[in-house]
Amino acid sequence: MTGMADDRLDQLRSRLEDIAEELGDIGHAKLREVLDTSSAEAVAEERLISRARRSVLKAAALLAGGGGDDDA
Repeated sequence: MTGMADDRLDQLRSRLEDIAEELGDIGHAKLREVLDTSSAEAVAEERLISRARRSVLKAAALLAGGGGDDDA
């Protein structure tokens, strides 16, 4: 049973890494929008996306046994 749980955690970690990558892509697009428009709303959205990405990466690291950083 442990092997199956490990496999599921590995799959979940991989999905989290994919989500983090997608959030990074969205964040980069948002940064381009900020540069083009200087929109305060776009700045706030980019910050929110960046925080979410860091949190997802932290969760993936925890599942990988990396311990993570509690300050992220």
